[in-house]
Amino acid sequence: MRKTLPLIIVALTILTLISCKSRSGRRDVSAKTGVAYNDPHNGGLQINRKVKETPGPGLVAIEGGTFVMGGSLNEDIAYSHDNIKRRVTVASFYIDETEVSNADWLEYLHWIAQNFPDDGKLYYDALPDSLVWRHPLSYNEPYVNLYLRHPSFQDYPVVGVSWEQATAYCQWRTDRVNENILRRSGILTDYKTKAEQNVQGDAFNTEIYLNGQLRGEGIDGPKMPNDTRPEAEAGAKRSVRMEDGILKQPYRLPTEAEWEYAALGLIGNSVRGNVEDSRIYPWSGLGVRSAKRSNQGRMMANFKIGRGNNMGVAGDLNDGGDITVPVTSYAPNDFGLYNMAGNVNEWVNDVYRQLSFEDFEDFNPFRGNVFQDNQYEDAEARVLAKDKYGRPIKVPARAPRKQSWEELQASKNGEQGTTSAYKYDARGFEDEEVEELYGKTSLVNNNSRVYKGGSWNDRPYWLNPATRRFMQQDESDAMTGFRCAMTMVGNVFGPSQKKSKKGGSAH
Repeated sequence: MRKTLPLIIVALTILTLISCKSRSGRRDVSAKTGVAYNDPHNGGLQINRKVKETPGPGLVAIEGGTFVMGGSLNEDIAYSHDNIKRRVTVASFYIDETEVSNADWLEYLHWIAQNFPDDGKLYYDALPDSLVWRHPLSYNEPYVNLYLRHPSFQDYPVVGVSWEQATAYCQWRTDRVNENILRRSGILTDYKTKAEQNVQGDAFNTEIYLNGQLRGEGIDGPKMPNDTRPEAEAGAKRSVRMEDGILKQPYRLPTEAEWEYAALGLIGNSVRGNVEDSRIYPWSGLGVRSAKRSNQGRMMANFKIGRGNNMGVAGDLNDGGDITVPVTSYAPNDFGLYNMAGNVNEWVNDVYRQLSFEDFEDFNPFRGNVFQDNQYEDAEARVLAKDKYGRPIKVPARAPRKQSWEELQASKNGEQGTTSAYKYDARGFEDEEVEELYGKTSLVNNNSRVYKGGSWNDRPYWLNPATRRFMQQDESDAMTGFRCAMTMVGNVFGPSQKKSKKGGSAH
């Protein structure tokens, strides 16, 4: 007994140490059950805590916070009363450092031409409307043929793109970024050839890949339930999952609140959580000229200075831009973003309503939700239906909440009294207007989209981030472009109060 006692003590000590290590946050063991993660002999549940969230290519991280939406505009010269001040909170997110350029759009067109050479409609629909430069009493014809494709304009913002085209570009960019990530990591080395893609409609799509419907080399791990390959072929490899933290979340247009928050850049005027000075433009001061000694008096953005004056006097030009200028012109704002005022107006994701500021939520405000589900080709096998371009087909959302299992089965069988016909188009949520009057007594409807920021052909008033205008989502002009955004998962900035060594909060 005396000999075994030390052994028992040692064993208990080891168990105690293991237990303490688990309770203290051992990263490969569940803190709630003590079960090991990432253990193929224990079910293989994979929890990846070593992934660090990073922005996608071209994006800048924006630390979210509260601000007064519409607060930077002190006069309503159009008497539109559509920017009533309201305090809101915007979650942290990512946004493009610059506007999308002509070179970026040519990359998009090139990909379409290479991957779908026989689809004239797809390419034609992606072309910007270069005729937006034409005016009966202005000689702008050279821009019609040269602005998009001439190398001298390659770093200028793309214009003549509608909201619909900008949204399609965001979707395309998501797939190309994720495809490139998988190719560079060697996961898509045996991916289908272009000829096979054209015939079978299997151009890479992130959602389709995550559902296990595109083959690749895979990564180490157990076979996925929706991987239809034979076990011998799949081996120990599986498709990348969202849980791995390898793929990026979708690119999209920024919401109006995100765009206005990022444009103001009040982080440059904040000290210990207090905004010391408000702003009229994306820079400090009351004017549109630089107050810095090294650049004093120079314009801070590209805009129309006055009637008949787009750039200033030769020999000492003001903003130097007769039309648009390269996307990295002028100094960036305090978030590091270029041309958030002037150069081109920018599409945002929101549907326009005059009284949006009174209607929407005060956290991540947005109007324009259209909730959708994926359509399944084989619901039992969880195989998504695809269009001819390899993209998942979307249908109206079945229900406003998670259905019970019985409701889900009943809706699949088409039984009466289910929520299978539920449709949630929130673009006109709580509207009091009669839709039959759209376009007759009002130019505003569910296809009216907001654009912001002012352009090379706008007066300084429109450079204020709080100003807002709208166009129909299928319209375009020579003064409007866009930049993309991305939702930030988690919070790369973390809590403001960090734990002290004693476990308390360090202030």
